[in-house]
Amino acid sequence: MSRYPLFDRGQLQLRCLSDRGSDMTIERLMPLAPPTSSSEHPEWDELLRAIVTARRADRPVIVMMGGHPIKLGLSRFLVDLMERELITHLATNGAGIIHDFELATAGGTSENVAKWIQAGQFGLWQETSRLNDIIVEAAKRDEGLGEAVGRVIEEEQLPNRRVSIAATGYRLGIPVTSHVSIGSDIIHATQNCDGAALGKASYTDFLIFARAIQDLEGGVFLNVGSAVTGPEVYLKALSMARNVHRQEESDNGVRDNGTSPLPRRFTTAVFDLVNLPDNFRDGPPGKMHPLYYYRPWKTILCRTIADGGSSYYFQGDHQQTIPTLWCELLKRTDPESIERLEQEAVT
Repeated sequence: MSRYPLFDRGQLQLRCLSDRGSDMTIERLMPLAPPTSSSEHPEWDELLRAIVTARRADRPVIVMMGGHPIKLGLSRFLVDLMERELITHLATNGAGIIHDFELATAGGTSENVAKWIQAGQFGLWQETSRLNDIIVEAAKRDEGLGEAVGRVIEEEQLPNRRVSIAATGYRLGIPVTSHVSIGSDIIHATQNCDGAALGKASYTDFLIFARAIQDLEGGVFLNVGSAVTGPEVYLKALSMARNVHRQEESDNGVRDNGTSPLPRRFTTAVFDLVNLPDNFRDGPPGKMHPLYYYRPWKTILCRTIADGGSSYYFQGDHQQTIPTLWCELLKRTDPESIERLEQEAVT
């Protein structure tokens, strides 16, 4: 037992999501249609070519993202890319899986923080707290957190499962992993949160993610709006993968067991709002500059592709960049489909 006093969670009062309201609802999700305003960038073609080439060679396209793409109504675009096998693994933080579950369960997510923190009610919602029960079951079943949430949404046929990233992953056999930091998510505050189960389920997801990174050679890693969790999880997983690969690597650079070579020649891209200089590939500024501590720059765009990979940075609103990515990928892989959608948008 700790010698320090603990917060008594038994005193908390949870309320229903119907009392809360949601800033993002199913009705506000962006439609699966070409963007009215595309994102312009001189290196779009290079990234798109890398993704298409990777998938044609059966190499992975791994997406790491924060919770904001879901809060911005972009779930349909990510689900469609998964269904088309243009995304082979989707990783997110704890907030991402919470937003996804709330959308699937209640048709809305994202609360008015300023309002509810004043009332002492921020994050304390009955329906959302059910995630903790799912996590306990996941730990008993040795499942990953994202896998378990997707399984429950699919098995229970929750009303909005078709826009759920976790459910899509479970249905298609595409890993959806959730990488949490304990204390940072609203479900960690409620009475039924089991820290040990949470750690076990999320750590299983980390190992699933690290195994996917082992096959990254010739593939693509996209970081969408994750400034800390994504780069740090990716960095550790890549170090693990390279450690094991180097032990098993033969003289010709191919692993003795015939599987993927050491991951060093792959493509990375970061989608964010931070203003980086055109010469970002030369590396971040010195430690006295605030941007030195912007992890996507030094980790994803520079250090981890230094052995021969390529990196790209796309500055802009996710509501422009992600629909543009989806639209341009369809033009290269399924032009008839995008032409039909463009016609439907006009009519």
